[in-house]
Amino acid sequence: MTDAVDGKILRALQCAPRASFRLVGEVAGVSEQTAARRFHALRRAGVMRVVGLVDPAVHGDARWVARIRCRPDRVGPLADVLTRRSDIAYAGLASGGSEIICVISAPVHVPRDDVLLRQLPKSASVLDVSIDLLIHPFGTTGRSDWTGYGGHLTPEQVQLLAGERPLLPAGPPVRLTDEDTPLLDALAEDGRATHTQLADLTGWSTARVARRLDALENSGVLTFDVELLSARLGFALNATLWLRVAPARLAHVGEELADHAEVAFAAAISGESNVMVVVICRDTEDLYRYLTTKVAAVPGIDGYAVSIHVHRLKQATSLISRGRLVPPAFA
Repeated sequence: MTDAVDGKILRALQCAPRASFRLVGEVAGVSEQTAARRFHALRRAGVMRVVGLVDPAVHGDARWVARIRCRPDRVGPLADVLTRRSDIAYAGLASGGSEIICVISAPVHVPRDDVLLRQLPKSASVLDVSIDLLIHPFGTTGRSDWTGYGGHLTPEQVQLLAGERPLLPAGPPVRLTDEDTPLLDALAEDGRATHTQLADLTGWSTARVARRLDALENSGVLTFDVELLSARLGFALNATLWLRVAPARLAHVGEELADHAEVAFAAAISGESNVMVVVICRDTEDLYRYLTTKVAAVPGIDGYAVSIHVHRLKQATSLISRGRLVPPAFA
């Protein structure tokens, strides 16, 4: 089981995924060695992974939210195929196991049906599909993540972790080349790989690795994500809220929801429900409390529906296998 120290370490990494163990230990109130030991224990246990992610927009792609209704007796094989695709993320089973909810990376300029035909395998198990464009994510990376597990840090500690790195991309996206592939592949496997490790894998000098990482991060091409397996932290219930919000209130509602400790992700989407919110709670009573207190207190929400996730399949890149987060190649 995790404790308060683990919680602070996880929160520190959400604020600064590549922060030194010295700095992580300082804000968690432990030594550098203890911070490193706790981190590696959590990673080995499959509770968390730090991964490097490339913005799909770099390749001309947008993100689409798909809801795929299937025959319950055939959903397993289809879900397995989908979760192993690199262009599909955040997949889970909902509606009693008869619906797959996932995020697809695909060009924004193609017809919606073409997105599905290109991305989804043909299967008689698919009964119905709906897909909406993910228009705008709410919140700030590292500061609007799910924090329901605890790990509270003071604003001063958060600022210490964030340092001088800009919150928004500086300048146009850096163009990727074939030479970047080994670097990006290594970071997708381990987002905390050291400059020395990355230099060994790429054949570059450590100085060149550092310069390239700074350029990719500062331009928004490369981001780092801390993937958490919430069930291993004592939070067994995952749900997606589909909200209807008046356009005039859209930004305010989205940003307020993104700051809730229970929220893992919030975004504006196309469709009748124009805001989706991924919520993580301990149990059904915890979800009820969240809906009737925090959500109910946000003005501008005209209606909502809830999809309960009965089984999470994939995070941004990690598959969930036998109660652990694992790289796709090792599932």
